[in-house]
Amino acid sequence: MEKEEITFGVCSFFDKLTGFGTEVKLERIYQRYEDGRLDIMTKGLRAFKILNFDNPMEGKLYAGGEVEFLPNNPVVTDALNFEFLFYLKEILYLLNYPHEINEKEVTSFTYAHKVGLKLEEELELLQLTNEEDRMRYMISHFKRMIPVIKAVEQAREKIKQNGHFKHLDPLNF
Repeated sequence: MEKEEITFGVCSFFDKLTGFGTEVKLERIYQRYEDGRLDIMTKGLRAFKILNFDNPMEGKLYAGGEVEFLPNNPVVTDALNFEFLFYLKEILYLLNYPHEINEKEVTSFTYAHKVGLKLEEELELLQLTNEEDRMRYMISHFKRMIPVIKAVEQAREKIKQNGHFKHLDPLNF
């Protein structure tokens, strides 16, 4: 029996709908609850702009609407890709990310949710339609965050070495 491909849209929402979202593919169902909720894993496919939205959709128990998929230019120079991967590996190392990355499959979106972007920054990234622009955006983020993460780590080490505070959690005063 062939596995059914299920896709659906996840809209960006802050205090209200932002007008953008991502089409995702259902990868795995971890848990089904009696009330119908699910714990799932999805994979993002492509970004969209919301043209109209109804909550709930007519005749349905869920929200929905019409979308327009954003164009995506995936072409990247080797030099930019190398720089992006260099900084990505550095920040993942500093964040103690435990897994190897597959360099051939990594895009600007792959780790965007794991490297400290604010939700507003994730939305800005989602709206960029060129992979080189997204990689430059992420590199700029990495260059801002790496020194901050290193400084926090240095502060932790200094606090650990100070005998007066040896029983305090370094970042929980």
